[in-house]
Amino acid sequence: MRFSAADLVAALTARNLHGDRARLVGPDVEIDGVTFDSRDVRPGQLFVPIVAERDGHDFIGDALAAGAVAYLSSRDDAHERFGGTAIRVRDTAEALIDIGGWVRTLFPASTVVVGVTGSVGKTSTKDFIAVALGGQIATTANIRSFNNEQGLPVTIINAPSDTRALVLEMGMRGFGQIADLCRIARPSIGVVTRVGEAHTELVGGLDGVAQAKGELIEALPPQGFAILNADDERVRAMVSRSSAPVLLYGESGDADVRIDGLAVNEHGCATFDVIVGGERTSVTLGVPGRHMASNAAAAIAVGHALGLSVPRMASDLATTVVSDRRMQIRRTSNGAVVIDDSYNANPTSMEAALRTLADMNAERRVAVLGLMAELEDPSEAHARIGALARSLGIRMIAVDTDMYGVPSSTVQKAIDELAGLTSRDVAVVKGSRVAGLERVVDAVAI
Repeated sequence: MRFSAADLVAALTARNLHGDRARLVGPDVEIDGVTFDSRDVRPGQLFVPIVAERDGHDFIGDALAAGAVAYLSSRDDAHERFGGTAIRVRDTAEALIDIGGWVRTLFPASTVVVGVTGSVGKTSTKDFIAVALGGQIATTANIRSFNNEQGLPVTIINAPSDTRALVLEMGMRGFGQIADLCRIARPSIGVVTRVGEAHTELVGGLDGVAQAKGELIEALPPQGFAILNADDERVRAMVSRSSAPVLLYGESGDADVRIDGLAVNEHGCATFDVIVGGERTSVTLGVPGRHMASNAAAAIAVGHALGLSVPRMASDLATTVVSDRRMQIRRTSNGAVVIDDSYNANPTSMEAALRTLADMNAERRVAVLGLMAELEDPSEAHARIGALARSLGIRMIAVDTDMYGVPSSTVQKAIDELAGLTSRDVAVVKGSRVAGLERVVDAVAI
């Protein structure tokens, strides 16, 4: 979205949501988008220096050199130091949220905002929705997992002005956070994928996760749609929290978008029929994982709510490429398949990854597993996943933890073992962000 620095200052001052009175220092310029990472600056953008472990103000010079035309600053001396066009604010992170909320109002009333949340599958579901809608209407979705109070405003601000469907992943680590994101994004369609063991220690268990995720459904207007997973009892129960019409998706017999005849081919990819309004359409996905069928059905439900062609969506979904390090197929120099699912992990997503591995045609199946963080009962959860892997005949390599019931290994040992696999073997690499298991994948994949 394009806007002038002067208009932005006026909007921030008028909104004044955080006690901010913005001030323009330097010439007025035309701004085209925003970033908070000086390494990702595109010419014409506004740079927002976030003060966290590192102070983003220290990178204003780099951002300007890369083509940023303006920058926010909470420092009085920034313009004197860096020159250019500065927009002086009290707090840059809070101002970014305000800018996102303001830019949201600049889109036509007909623009549909789709919010997506859940303990697992929200990024892949977001990717599927973007593909399902994108073949028929102009669609923008957040990159990677830009799903928090910084990434979500950036996605809104960077969306082209002709966007007619804006797909926004919404993450949370506590109560009230999704509600805050909804106040910025104002979604009219909300999708909840699953309630699982993610961040349970922060919200008091699974019921707390359900309460927090359901904030998206409570935020929907009566003229919107709630898209809920019929196969998850806690998600299904959110029907009572919706003032909007509800569409259920999944394998349950009463689902409005029903999965039927689900099977997995030799590559671990789901094939199934989707039944909508009595019409049956075949779907074959190119992303491994039986659980991906549910994510794709959620995307079809969103498109169905918007009146889009189901056969066209089914055809387009076969081309979906999910975000990096989420069930992403890689290969070693010896031809072994490595499923890179190293972005994050919780027991629900870990089970899905292991079952996908077991479904694949291979001589040997190996799982490189890292710590699963922020769990209410980590010992029990890790032991349960370890028992599942053994029951499926999967060899485990546990990196920097012994909670899976096998001796702790090192990153280098995991790399060495995967490098020794052949074209008849398949492996999955998965752990929470703190485990850093992308190091294993990057060392062995070509």
